[in-house]
Amino acid sequence: MKEEILELVEKGSEEEKIIESIDFSKLPAHVAIIMDGNGRWAKIRNLPRIEGHRAGIKSVRIVVETAYQLGIKYLTLYAFSKENWKRPKSEVDALMSLLEEYLEKEEERFLKEDIRFKAIGRIEELPTHINIKLKRLEELTRERNRMTLIIALNYGGRTEIIDAVNRILMENPRIKKMEEKTLENFLYTSGIPDPDLLIRTSGEQRISNFLLWQIAYTELWITPVLWPDFSRKDFLIAITDYQRRERRFGGIGETDSF
Repeated sequence: MKEEILELVEKGSEEEKIIESIDFSKLPAHVAIIMDGNGRWAKIRNLPRIEGHRAGIKSVRIVVETAYQLGIKYLTLYAFSKENWKRPKSEVDALMSLLEEYLEKEEERFLKEDIRFKAIGRIEELPTHINIKLKRLEELTRERNRMTLIIALNYGGRTEIIDAVNRILMENPRIKKMEEKTLENFLYTSGIPDPDLLIRTSGEQRISNFLLWQIAYTELWITPVLWPDFSRKDFLIAITDYQRRERRFGGIGETDSF
């Protein structure tokens, strides 16, 4: 994987130096990203908000390519929350149009590069034509396994937990006791490991109702960079910062003392 990612950067560049410092045996298996700052990026440039979202698509492509070449197995992107329906209809419609365009343009690439696609959230509440395209791409890429790209759409962490509980009660009406593993099996992310690293752009210090169950022990990395400006270099820096941390999962670390 190191050789592949090095092909994407210039010789002698800062990106090359960062890649050389990465321990490829200790990569996070799953990286999740809250892609924030598109609107502010557009406002700073006196552009319509939709231009910020359009510019953000470029960052999506860069991050997907970088994660793929590094060898990261799972990448989850928070694209549209349940709360985003509160935005002006014109903006929501434009976002759906950009999503549809992205799905159409990336289909061939996903198939060629062995990328599995999965959408999570209340997908059935999205416009019918979007729903059809999401399910089609999921089915086409079902057997791909080099990397899984997960897009959270019409997603809310609390809603996910409620949906899981309701499904459990529907299928097991006489259940007396809930176990963690039982709930996990009914989450949208069933079968997918919890994120090792959560990246949030734009500097906001909050989780925004994203993967509330799954990020219990996830490492957080927050950057002031607005999403449309988020680069390959930024992603690589996040990986190196993650590798410097000692993950304890509630236990005692090697450097801890009494």
